[in-house]
Amino acid sequence: MSDVNANLRYLKSHEWARLESDGTVTVGISEHAQEALGELVFVELPAVGKTLTAGTAAAVVESVKAASDVYSPISGTVIAANTTLGDAPETINSDCYGDGWMFKLQPESADPLAGLMDAATYAAAVG
Repeated sequence: MSDVNANLRYLKSHEWARLESDGTVTVGISEHAQEALGELVFVELPAVGKTLTAGTAAAVVESVKAASDVYSPISGTVIAANTTLGDAPETINSDCYGDGWMFKLQPESADPLAGLMDAATYAAAVG
């Protein structure tokens, strides 16, 4: 079974979101997602300043097996993108919850993670 980080919130489409102490939200894909994709070879990230709507495609990851959209778990404005992934997309495979984060958002709402699955619910969903 894939590792599920208890401090994160999740989407059914396997993205994770972490509320930071400054109120921003960091986004990445779960261990389950990166395992299913296999070795990642390319990542396309959203541009800083772009406004994203919850549930819409925000980024793309490509592996030796397939390409997959990455959806924004919340609505907000992109304030940072992990550009190191351009040269090392495999970082997501080795550290999806740490150095493999994808982008950071300034959320539109005061309670940005409301409605996302907690770790126990997500773990049950991916079995």
